[in-house]
Amino acid sequence: MSYMLVLDAGTGSIRAILFNEDGVQLSVAQREWEHKSDPLYPGSMNFDWETNWQIITELIKQVLLETKVDVSQIKSVSATSMREGFVLYDSEGKEIWACANVDARAEQEAIELKKNHSDLENEVYKQSGQTFALGAIPRLLWIKNNQPEIFEQIHTITMLNDWILYRLSGVLQADPSNGCTTGMFDLQTRNWSESIFASCGINPSIRSSVNEAGTFIGYVTQNASNETCLSTNTKVISGGGDAQMASVGAGVIGNHQALVSGGSFWQQELNIDRPILDNEARIRLNCHAVDNLWQIETIAFFPGIITRWFRDSFCEHEKLEAAKMGIDFYELMEQRASTVPAGSYGVMPIFSDLMNFISWRHAAPSFINLSLDTSKSGKHVLFKSLQENAAFVTYGNFKIIEELTGFYPKEVTFVGGASNGKGWCQILADILGIKVNVPVVKESAALGTALYAGVGAGIYSSIEEAVSKTVKIEKSYSPDLKTHQQYLEHYEKWREIYKEQLKLADRKLTSYMWKAPGL
Repeated sequence: MSYMLVLDAGTGSIRAILFNEDGVQLSVAQREWEHKSDPLYPGSMNFDWETNWQIITELIKQVLLETKVDVSQIKSVSATSMREGFVLYDSEGKEIWACANVDARAEQEAIELKKNHSDLENEVYKQSGQTFALGAIPRLLWIKNNQPEIFEQIHTITMLNDWILYRLSGVLQADPSNGCTTGMFDLQTRNWSESIFASCGINPSIRSSVNEAGTFIGYVTQNASNETCLSTNTKVISGGGDAQMASVGAGVIGNHQALVSGGSFWQQELNIDRPILDNEARIRLNCHAVDNLWQIETIAFFPGIITRWFRDSFCEHEKLEAAKMGIDFYELMEQRASTVPAGSYGVMPIFSDLMNFISWRHAAPSFINLSLDTSKSGKHVLFKSLQENAAFVTYGNFKIIEELTGFYPKEVTFVGGASNGKGWCQILADILGIKVNVPVVKESAALGTALYAGVGAGIYSSIEEAVSKTVKIEKSYSPDLKTHQQYLEHYEKWREIYKEQLKLADRKLTSYMWKAPGL
C-alpha cells in the first residue's frame, strides 16, 4: 500500500493528514496556531514561520507515531493552505516577512491606490480576476512605505502552502490556484504578470517559478528528514489553494460543475473552461487547481464564524444540554429548528451581503423583524434564520454568476463543516431549488491535495482517475419546490431590507461587519 501525506494550513489551525491510495484518511494531527499582531501596526497579522514550522514537524511526527507506517511507503507529500497569505524571502532563501490571509494593515495603501490611480484596480481585475480587497499589492506597498529595509531585501514571493513545500524540499515555487489570489497573475497564462508588478511599483524579479498542482518539484531534503522523520525518498508535490483543492476532493473537476464550501467563510465555485470576467467586478475569478479550468468564485462572509458566535454568546445552556446528551450542539439546535417553518417567522438576519468585489462591505450584524409572540421566537428560530441566511447569500451569488455566464447550476456538491448538518443541507437544497450532493469526505481540501500528491508520485495516472477511485457521494438532498417558492419570496424581502441596513452603515449610523480596505 502507498500513502500520501498532506499538510493543510488553515487560518486558525494546521493539520497533518495521512491518506492511503484509496483516499481513506488514516490519521490526522491538528493544532491551533496564532497569527501575531504587531501593536505598532493596527490590523497586522504576522505569520510566525519559525514557530509554525516547529508545529508542523511535531504534527508530522505525531501522525507517523500513531500510524506506525513505514516511511518508505509514504510516496509523496503536498500542501494546501488558506489563500492570500504569503511569504517573502531574501536572496539566500531566508524568510524575511510573512502574513496570514486576514492581515488588514494596508488600509492606507489601498486608499491611496484608488485615489491616485483611479483605473488601476479595474486594469488589475481585467488581467488577474482580483481586486485590492484581498490581494497582495497593497500589502507589498505597505512594506515599501513602512519597512523599506525589508522591501529592499525581497528576492522571492510564495504562498503559505508553497512555503511548507519549500521547507520540505528546498525548492521555491508557486502554483496557479493560490498564486493567482495575490492579484498579480495573468489568468490567461496562469503565471505571474510582469505588467501588473511594474504598474504597481513592484520589482517583477521577485516572481517564483510556477508549477501546476500535482507537479513533482523535489524530494524531502536531509535537513527536513531530520526534523520530520520523513524519508528522503519521499517526493514533494506542488499543491494549491484550499478552496480549489476542496473542489478536487469533492470531485468538482469538470466544466460547469459547482461547489459550495461551508466553513468559516462560504465559497461558491463554478468551473469554467475559459476566463470570464464581470464588467462590474462583482465576482472573483481564479485558476482552478485543475489545469485548463478556471473558477468563478463568490464568497459569503463568516457563516461558520457567526453560528459559533451565536452559540458562544447566547446558547450556554444548550451547549451544556448537548454535552449531557452526548451530541453536538449544532445537532441539538437543528433538531429544535426542524419545527420552524421556512422563513423563520419572518426573522431577517443581517450579516453577509452578496459579493461585490470592487466595493465589498457588509451591514451591521443584526436580527430584523423579531416577533414578540413567544411561539414565533426563541433561539431555535434565530438559529434556523442564520442557516437560511447563509443559503440566501449562496443563492444570490449563484444568480450573479448566472447573470454573467447564462448558467445556473443543475446541482451542487456541498462540503465543509456545515455539510455535516442534515437540516442545513436541506435548507440549501430548498433555497437553491436544485439537488445538493454531500460526499463521504466533507473536509475535502485535504483529500484533493492528497489526490494530487498521488498523481505526482505516479500512484494515479491522472486526477480524473484519482477522483473516480476515491470520491463517493454519501447522500443527496432534493428540493421541495413548494418550499423553494416560499423561500424566493423571503429572499426578495431580505434583499430589500439588507439594502436599507447597508445605507445605515454607509451613513455611519451603524458599524460595518466588514469592509474591504480602501473603501
